[in-house]
Amino acid sequence: MRTKHEYLYNRVMVSASSLHSNAATPAPCGLQLLAAATDMSLPYGRLHEACGTARQRFGLWLAARTKGPVLWITPEWNTDRLHACGVADIVNPARLIFVTPRRPEDILWSMEEAMRSGAVDLAIADVPGLPGLTQVRRIHLAAETGGQNRTHAPLGLLLTPGEGGAQGVETRWALTAQHAAPLQSWRLDRLRARRAPQKSWTITQGPKQATPTSIQAA
Repeated sequence: MRTKHEYLYNRVMVSASSLHSNAATPAPCGLQLLAAATDMSLPYGRLHEACGTARQRFGLWLAARTKGPVLWITPEWNTDRLHACGVADIVNPARLIFVTPRRPEDILWSMEEAMRSGAVDLAIADVPGLPGLTQVRRIHLAAETGGQNRTHAPLGLLLTPGEGGAQGVETRWALTAQHAAPLQSWRLDRLRARRAPQKSWTITQGPKQATPTSIQAA
């Protein structure tokens, strides 16, 4: 009889084999958060962090910039979950593989195994608290392993509560909604990056637009 962990692994691998074959070759340096941006890069093969009230949208924007399946991990008890109709304008819901672990320790375990397998370009984990430095380092190493037989290594994203602050992440971002009808608007802050300075942007999207139409330095 297969364990729950074995079932999860096999499910990701099957989805990857059917979807990943259509993936385009991304830029080797990293993944740009938005198509119109030139300095919002998240390096491949590393673990990143997004906090703020709109952190789920950050994850969806990032997912929209990839091809193939995206693993979205959230604890079973979390009631703030994505709905297919609510995300369809940003990313195809069929690309999202939702994993809902019962135990807190299985959230990061699921991400680590997915990154190590190289089955997905992007794994996102909505965590209830900040992980330890050892856990972050393990995921960095898993991502490097997962990229050995691929064009580029997979990318991991932690969605953290409050102001974030996970140790050892490659970059940390904060996205907060600042809507003013009829426009949707967000403030994006790059709080930490190993290879880039802190910076802030105002991102605006029109009422009938599926993607942001204006990006300005704040």
